[in-house]
Amino acid sequence: MTQSVVVQVGQCGNQVGCRFWDLALREHAHVNKRGLYDEALSSFFRNVDSRKSDGAAFAVGGRIQHLKARAVLVDMEEGVVNQILQGPLREVFDSTQLLTDVSGSGNNWAVGNMTYGSAYREKIVDKLRKAAEQCDCLQCFFLIHSMGGGTGSGLGTRVLSLLEEEFPEVCRIITSIYPSAEDDVITSPYNSVLAMNKLTEHADCVLLVENQSLVDIVNKIKVMSHGTKPGLIIKRNTTVTSGQGGLSGAEKPFDAMNNIVANLLLNITSSARFEGSLNMDLNEIAMNLVPFPRLHYLVPSLTPLYTLADINVPTRRLDQMFSDAFSKDHQLIQADPKHSLYLACALMVRGNVQVSDVRRNIERLRPSLPFVSWNQEGWKTSLCSVPPVGHSHSLLALANNTCVKPTFMELRERFTKLYRKKAHLHHYLHVEGMEQSFFSEAIASLNSLIEEYHHLDATKARLMPDAPRLSIAR
Repeated sequence: MTQSVVVQVGQCGNQVGCRFWDLALREHAHVNKRGLYDEALSSFFRNVDSRKSDGAAFAVGGRIQHLKARAVLVDMEEGVVNQILQGPLREVFDSTQLLTDVSGSGNNWAVGNMTYGSAYREKIVDKLRKAAEQCDCLQCFFLIHSMGGGTGSGLGTRVLSLLEEEFPEVCRIITSIYPSAEDDVITSPYNSVLAMNKLTEHADCVLLVENQSLVDIVNKIKVMSHGTKPGLIIKRNTTVTSGQGGLSGAEKPFDAMNNIVANLLLNITSSARFEGSLNMDLNEIAMNLVPFPRLHYLVPSLTPLYTLADINVPTRRLDQMFSDAFSKDHQLIQADPKHSLYLACALMVRGNVQVSDVRRNIERLRPSLPFVSWNQEGWKTSLCSVPPVGHSHSLLALANNTCVKPTFMELRERFTKLYRKKAHLHHYLHVEGMEQSFFSEAIASLNSLIEEYHHLDATKARLMPDAPRLSIAR
């Protein structure tokens, strides 16, 4: 069995990570009735002897003693991490896994990347190495961060470059939360474009999540939960909205949004955490979905999604679940894959689903999903036998699709509006080590990325249906 380490950077990264650990523990508690530390638990948790100061870990097979998450928590403000340490998940982490400061990054990528990245480099590397050494077979680093602020974008991408530097052979899957156009951080276009330059260079896969898509999904869930009054609070203690996680106190505005991203992580890690008839190694995601190194931005869609608000809603029929996964309402970014070009697609199915069910649905959907001519069979599937708590089955689709191009073009436009006037630039250039060339390099990288997607899109017009085969006379 392999192990993975989750690295949570910044306020958003730690809040989402916190929800992931809470939901993962619930899943394992639902399945693991005997209280044994099994291989499923060992993939993301250590079982330690709390009586010993060195935190010695027990081998797989014994009783569960004291579970510790395989995680590193980094934030340059103390607030969120302190809330985690005061909440129900406080026993899942210890001080050796945490790194905080008090002043924050001031919504400035340069402060996060340059100032804090340099000041805390050795401590970050030390914590990453310790987490890696506690794994028998380290397979993947999951990094969770947001793109709009200073710590998530700046220090998050500095941590990413350190992961490649220290562990070049270990897969790096990044969950990146992109700000909406109405974001209250004025400098978020700068931070996002500077961060994207590093994501394009150092990540193996990037799971794209847009804030606005999360807002839209949560609003729809509110409507479904309470008829036609979207202003009301959603039901508590459900898979999406439970306030029983690591953040103490009443439910906060972003809890439901964070839970959706946590469910994405829950599903992408299910094959690593549980058995199945057709499990997918995490490093197979990049191997199968990324035909070109820079084009590693994946569009996730989840189903069931709207039924997460109340698990008593009747389960969608299996075929409908596959159709939902390719509808815009279930995507975590605002895009239109069916009118763009698929480079590859992974279907990660959970529950009592047969390979024949998956194949039948792929054949049913294939005519409406335009794939590049050289990868018409670009499907990767996995079957995990353990469904999410309260559901009979679920599906996560990860699409490498040129539909991400408009998202990147919109970000470029917002960046250019500021940069043309050199607005707020001095805040960045005052930071030691930051140069204006970093901006020009970052926007050049984004332009190049958009152009690569554009060239692929241009081939779509040349896609022709297969010519009818000649039938052989008998």
